[in-house]
Order: sequence, then structure tokens, then C-alpha cells
Amino acid sequence: MMTLYGYWRSSASYRVRIALGLKGIDVIHKPVNLKAGEQLLPSHTELNAQALVPVLELEDGSRLTQSLAILDYLEEAYPKPSLLPSDPVKCAQIRAASQIIAADIAPIQNLRVLKYIRAEHGQGDEGVKAWAAHWIAEGFRALESLASKSNQTFFLRDEPGYFECCLIPQIYNARRFGVNMNSFPNLLHLDEIVKYHPAFVAAHPSNQNDMPSN
Repeated sequence: MMTLYGYWRSSASYRVRIALGLKGIDVIHKPVNLKAGEQLLPSHTELNAQALVPVLELEDGSRLTQSLAILDYLEEAYPKPSLLPSDPVKCAQIRAASQIIAADIAPIQNLRVLKYIRAEHGQGDEGVKAWAAHWIAEGFRALESLASKSNQTFFLRDEPGYFECCLIPQIYNARRFGVNMNSFPNLLHLDEIVKYHPAFVAAHPSNQNDMPSN
């Protein structure tokens, strides 16, 4: 069985958990406590030289990092059910929208960046929150425009897939940082219609064993 090293509130880990659930793949979950700095220990940097999560360790010992690379691996190694459409143009459009989240929004509001803003630029809770909320809202304005042009149930598909794996964790983060989601009705609609989907429920941070009890 494969092993997923992740953190309960990591949006990148959350993306991979959703994808695994949509494909019906069971894995062993091994938590890495980012708040406690476990990602910096040699035992983890041996798994991922960047000292980040997630890491998907395959049954043969191969290790995969970067959440979208892991999603691509899952799509190629376990093609059914698919996370992407067969149409190559739609496939590229979904990947591009997903990259807005994974490459443009999430990296500048993740834990290590927010810690740097606190330590090196003297920002307290409100400054850090405002930074994160600003960049999430900037990206969401573009995604809202794209989503408004989709005439299918989900983004360019009739089933949840690759894009929703990225979007739903980012909406979770948006709410944490106080982004007004009412400004993004099409994104909010996608979040609402997967609310009770088993793969999304199981992947939710509140349902992870390493979520703190207090």
C-alpha cells in the first residue's frame, strides 16, 4: 500500500487526499507536524529535500512530491475514474486554472511564507491575515471569471475532478483568512455541491487524525 506523508491543514496534502478519495485508492496516512517543525527533521528531508508536504511513497519505495505532480501520476497510473476530460483543450484549461491555485495563490500564503512575514517584516496576526486574504482574493477573481463561463456541473466537467481537488482546499484557506466568499458565487457553488461528497468529506481537515483536539 502507498503511504501519504501530509499535514491535516496543508492545502497541498488536502488536494491529494481528495484525489485519492475520488479514485478510490486507500493509502497509509503518516502525519508530519508542520507547526512543530517535523518537516525540517532529517527523517523528512530524506523524503523531500524541500522539507514540504505532501510526499506520496509508492509501494516500490519511489517518492513523489509536489501535489499536482502527484495528481498527474494518479491520473496516469489509475486512469479510472478520471480526474480530467478526454478533450485536450479542456484538459489544458483545467490544468491552467488549477495552477492559478497551486502556483500563484497557495505558495505565498503557506506556513513558511507567513512565518517569514512575521519574523522578518514585523507583521502581527492582522497583517499576516490581510496579506493572505489579499492574494487569495486576487486569484479568486480570475477563477470566478473562468468558472462563470463553464456550462457544466463542475468546472468544464460533469463530475468533480482535478480542479475541484485544488479549489476546495483553497476555499477552506480563504475562510480561515477572512475572505468574503460571497464575492465569488460560482466558486461558492462548486464548494456547496461537493459538501457531502464522500471523497471531499473524508479529505476535510476536520476529519484527519492529526488535527489538534484543542
